[in-house]
Amino acid sequence: MEILDDQGNVIPDRTRESKRNVTAVMAIIFGCLGIHKFVLGYTKEGIILLAITFVTCGVGFPLTALIGFIEGIIYLTKSDEEFIYSYQVNKKSWF
Repeated sequence: MEILDDQGNVIPDRTRESKRNVTAVMAIIFGCLGIHKFVLGYTKEGIILLAITFVTCGVGFPLTALIGFIEGIIYLTKSDEEFIYSYQVNKKSWF
């Protein structure tokens, strides 16, 4: 059962395990392959990053690597509660 705040937003479950550190490291190291998206359960977004890298024969590598690096830094700057709320509960898929 989800608990809502005054604005109707879901309040994160404090017992839910945060994937913040694992996801951040995967985003920084393997961001061009979209591995961090698969870790969070965002299959469509992971396939998009993977396809950009391979369909362009590596030409899209700098773009997808930059996206992964930026998302990894964003994940590391959030607290566990913010990360769970944004990316695991509300499924915010990009940045």
